[in-house]
Amino acid sequence: MYQGFAEVYDELMNDVDYERWAEYYARLLSIYGIHDGKICECACGTGGLTLPLHRMGFQMTGVDLSREMLWQAAQKARKQGIAIPFVQQDMKALNLHRPVDAVLATCDGVNYLLTEEDLLSFFRAAARAVRPGGALVFDVSTPYKLKEILCRELMWEDRDNLTYLWMNTWHEKSRTVDLDLCFFLRDQGDKYHRMEEHQTQRAWDAQTMKTLLWKAGFRAVSFYANMTLNMADEKNQRWHVAATRAEEE
Repeated sequence: MYQGFAEVYDELMNDVDYERWAEYYARLLSIYGIHDGKICECACGTGGLTLPLHRMGFQMTGVDLSREMLWQAAQKARKQGIAIPFVQQDMKALNLHRPVDAVLATCDGVNYLLTEEDLLSFFRAAARAVRPGGALVFDVSTPYKLKEILCRELMWEDRDNLTYLWMNTWHEKSRTVDLDLCFFLRDQGDKYHRMEEHQTQRAWDAQTMKTLLWKAGFRAVSFYANMTLNMADEKNQRWHVAATRAEEE
């Protein structure tokens, strides 16, 4: 996943306001008593959120499964004179040397966990990584978005150096959507090379996530709507989920 187009990922995502996302997550973390400290961001990609959170004073560690995405993140950090460890790990088997104050998984990272076993594995790994009283904060594209907004949509864009086609297909039985992307990237001169990417996301309902979070040892589970502190509902396109690791008895 993401190996074929890590080099163009930032160009594709250049309309995402990561500074605003970072401000939102800093605000959300503060509600859970975390104003600074150590944060591990899972599925960090090219570090679009990791770097601004570092500039806000958090001690960041970035974790991702893709070596190519981590390389891009490390290059961006180096150019900005920022020292952040970027580590290749599967978020389902997250293993840190020391406990952190919070674990983050943003920008649909949890949607790529396709089974309840995978989701529970991540929650349990996050619980092991977070200190007692610390937080797990993540977001998901909602069932409404994946089924009603993205379902069977063909999207495309023609840019100066990049053209892409994006087709989505919803599967009701598995509650998943297939994302099939085809890119044409301009080389030197007028030549293009073609890249294809296939991804699958799972639509997670709120009750399943809450049940598995409790099973993993998290409490005070809250769902927020679309980068606000408003209560989530079924017609939101994005949910932000926050939970506290239970204190040790």
